[in-house]
Amino acid sequence: MLVKEYRICMPLTTEEYRVGQLYTISKHSHQESEKGEGVEVVKNEPHEDPVHGPGQFTEKRVHLSSKLPSWARAVTPRIFYITEKAWNYYPYTITEYTCSFLPKFSIYIETKYEDNCGDSENIFHSDKILGDHEVSFLDIAFDEIPERYYRSLEDPRFFSSAKTGRGPLREGWRQHTKPIMCSYKLVSVKFEVWGLQTRVEQFVHKVIRDILLIGHRQAFAWVDEWCGMTMEEVRRYEQETQEATNELIGLVAPAISVSEVGQPTATHSAPASAPPPPLSDEAPEFLAPPKTRPRKKSAPETLTLPALRERAGAE
Repeated sequence: MLVKEYRICMPLTTEEYRVGQLYTISKHSHQESEKGEGVEVVKNEPHEDPVHGPGQFTEKRVHLSSKLPSWARAVTPRIFYITEKAWNYYPYTITEYTCSFLPKFSIYIETKYEDNCGDSENIFHSDKILGDHEVSFLDIAFDEIPERYYRSLEDPRFFSSAKTGRGPLREGWRQHTKPIMCSYKLVSVKFEVWGLQTRVEQFVHKVIRDILLIGHRQAFAWVDEWCGMTMEEVRRYEQETQEATNELIGLVAPAISVSEVGQPTATHSAPASAPPPPLSDEAPEFLAPPKTRPRKKSAPETLTLPALRERAGAE
């Protein structure tokens, strides 16, 4: 098992990000879905934990099939999906990923959100970690992402929020930007197959790093779309996009409960977990040395709550 801790700062507060992450995940999941492919929402319901208190449980199936690269399709079943289970007790969340045909493969993520610039040490205090683990700071503005996922309008170096006045982000922004928050993520990847374990676990961590960068960049770049939304509004948007996405991938939408149980002031129900992994038709990158990818400019596709309501009215 390979364990790494990632710290991703954002020019937001943790309370703002509670809404922003829900919006970002819902919009991203819808954009990545198409007929027979995408993210199926199986459950989304309140959950009570004896230790962490009230929160939200979600279960999703990320259907891949034809989206897999050709080298992977040759060794995987035709019907293939990844199960994501998330227990959300914001500002603390737990997420598990398992594979429908690889029982020896799993990803376990613990996340804590704090209003600081990533300077909290030993934040997890986990007994499951033996020895020191690697800590990586990810910069949403200046760390490179794969060329195929670059969008100029989602680049924090150039984006400026009309509603909040935040951005663009300059060199050293984490030291002087206010407000600022940090997502602390302790990620454990396990692939217990002799001869492949080390390479696969390292490769999966590289993919996770890209996912984290892309997701957090989008959350900030889309801030003008979700800024000012209440939890009730973002939960309604989440439900509408879940139903639309399930319909898009050819599934009957399940009965989804997005109500939240009452919580004390210091504890909030959490957003869903990270967006599904980006896929490519390239050969697995762990078989080749890391490459430096140039940035590519293109415009993102936008799906907003007003657009969904307009579509619903037209129908």
